[in-house]
Amino acid sequence: MSYFHIPVLLNEVVKFINPKQGENLIDGTLGGGGHSEAILEKTSPDGKLLGIDLDDEAIKESKEKLKKYAERIIFKKGNFKDFIEIKKESDFCSFDIFLLDLGISSQQLNNEALGISFLKNAPLDMRMGGANCGANYRSNNYKTAEHILNNWSEDAIRLILKNYGEERYAKNIAKEIIKERKINKIINTRQLVKIISEATPAKYKRQRIHFATRTFQALRIEVNEELKNLENVLPQVLENIEVGGRIAVISFHSLEDRIVKRFFQKESKDCVCGPEVPVCVCQHRKRLEIITKKPIVASEEEVLENPRARSGKLRVARRI
Repeated sequence: MSYFHIPVLLNEVVKFINPKQGENLIDGTLGGGGHSEAILEKTSPDGKLLGIDLDDEAIKESKEKLKKYAERIIFKKGNFKDFIEIKKESDFCSFDIFLLDLGISSQQLNNEALGISFLKNAPLDMRMGGANCGANYRSNNYKTAEHILNNWSEDAIRLILKNYGEERYAKNIAKEIIKERKINKIINTRQLVKIISEATPAKYKRQRIHFATRTFQALRIEVNEELKNLENVLPQVLENIEVGGRIAVISFHSLEDRIVKRFFQKESKDCVCGPEVPVCVCQHRKRLEIITKKPIVASEEEVLENPRARSGKLRVARRI
């Protein structure tokens, strides 16, 4: 399957990161290599790239796309949360730019083995890693959407749907899941869509967003611990990036954007004591300068060309 992924906010990423000759980049979500290609061009002739992705197909396609820069690139399969270990194993140099594009690619949505799309009937796996994620990757992560739906408590499922999907009918859907699994094990996307349909009112199914979207999104986030990984990686990036280096994150979910926003805000202040503390006792010192005071969103022209860019938000900050 050909890996097809249009880089979102490409011009804006280059503009606000402002790559310079000789700077080194870690792209924690390499994808199709579109963002990295634009940055490598600006950092020529000797800026290096460590490209990380969970998807074998993404790495394969990126190698082809970026082959003219091959001598300057290290490709590694893995999760961005492990970038420090990957960097050490790769003997990669210091870095000046760290980029995350948290969007789901077209290939991942269309990959029936993952089951993250409700448009095709597929097993309820949802562990990211692409069509050829491999035995080693899967053996390290036993939590699947199927396991959650058939084993977790009603309250736990409700909270996932409410917190990660912001699903207004989380209680009804969770109750219907428990009811159904007592009769039949929930094993595929078609079953789950039917459950969601039966748990939600007719008016909910007439909205622009498909009625199963939030439930599928919430399960995918939980299975892959996406928010936890983002929360954990940002402090690590800050500790390791060079002074003057830029951290850029493109998010597609309000919860992701909130994590990035709050982290940038906290690390751009000298004091993070609460208002109830009259005199600073935290000894916190700012280490970031926020470059994008507000999240950067796609232009109307880009949204027309690539509708998935509509929900993308870019935030960039500089290490000081």
